Amino acid sequence: MEERVQNIESRSNSKIQIGVIPGHFATNHSHVNYYVDMTAIKTSSKMAREAAKDLAATYSSTHIETIICLEGTEILGAFLAESLSSGGINAGTDISVITPELNAVNQMIFRDNTQKKIWNKNVLLMISSASTGKSISRAVDCLQYYSGKLVAIGAIFSAIDEANGIPVHAIFKGTDLPTYDTFMPSECPMCKAGKKVDALINSFGYSKL
Repeated sequence: MEERVQNIESRSNSKIQIGVIPGHFATNHSHVNYYVDMTAIKTSSKMAREAAKDLAATYSSTHIETIICLEGTEILGAFLAESLSSGGINAGTDISVITPELNAVNQMIFRDNTQKKIWNKNVLLMISSASTGKSISRAVDCLQYYSGKLVAIGAIFSAIDEANGIPVHAIFKGTDLPTYDTFMPSECPMCKAGKKVDALINSFGYSKL
C-alpha cells in the first residue's frame, strides 16, 4: 500500500508535507477514499516547527491561553505555543499545552490538576484531521463542561471549513486534495461496489486488512 503514497507540499511552505494514499479506508465513524499520512508533521521536530509557524500567523490577533492537543499533535502544539508567544497579541504569554484523557466510554476528561488550565481560559483546539467534525464536536462538549472558551480550531488537514460556528484553520485543506471524500458506512459507494477495505485508520495510523 505504501507504494501508492503521493507527497503533497503545503502551498505556503514546501518544507511542510503530507502523504496521501488512495483506496478504501474505514474510520470508527466513516469511510474515506484517501488515507492522509501526517506522521512527519507529528513526529519530526523540523517539520513540526515549520507547520507551527504557518499556523501561528493565522492567530497573531487571537488571544490564546491554552492549546488542547488531540490525535498526537502535542509536538506541533508545543511549537505553536512557542511561535504564538514570540509576537502578536500573545507576545510573552506563557501558553499552556495539554492533552485530554479518554475514559472507559471514550469521553474526554481532564483531571483536577489540569482543569485550572481550562476554566475561563481562551482555548485553541489542535487536531490532526477533521473530515466530518465529529471529533471536534465531542471536544467542544468537553470544553463546555470545564468552562473553557473555544476561540480557535487548528488542524493539519481539514475537509471542512468550520465546526460549531468556528473556522477551522488547516495547513492542508480539501482544495489540496479535491477528490477526497467521506461517506457514512451504510452509504459508502466503494462498499456497494464490492471493493474491499484496504485498512482501518485512526489518529495513530493504519492497520492493513
